[in-house]
Amino acid sequence: MLELYVDGASAGNPGKSGIGIFIKGEGHHLKFSESIEPTDNHSAEFQALLRGVEEAAKLTNGIVSARSDSQLVVRAVEKEFVKNEIYSEYLSKIIAITKTFDLFFIKWIPDNENRSADALAREAIHKKD
Repeated sequence: MLELYVDGASAGNPGKSGIGIFIKGEGHHLKFSESIEPTDNHSAEFQALLRGVEEAAKLTNGIVSARSDSQLVVRAVEKEFVKNEIYSEYLSKIIAITKTFDLFFIKWIPDNENRSADALAREAIHKKD
């Protein structure tokens, strides 16, 4: 089983943004810290999960347990629905990838349990262009 921790961060609304991804399990211990186009925090959170499931799909088609501190993202994935159309394209891509896993589940976690991904996302905001 892979454990996938994701976080998005934005310094402004919109503002300079980044994503952090931490994947562990099945012999893997991977960290990704990437700058993304300036955006709002919710979009950064969706982009972090999308990028995370893309990376997980390169490693397994088995069980993936995702964790995020974004209640909006977790609810959207669980219900396979989001009210705001801005996020619907991200959600569609995420759902399509998660369907390729034998089992995928996502869980909301508090910020203090998502420190690794949060640090990676914040680091990405401060990377030089």
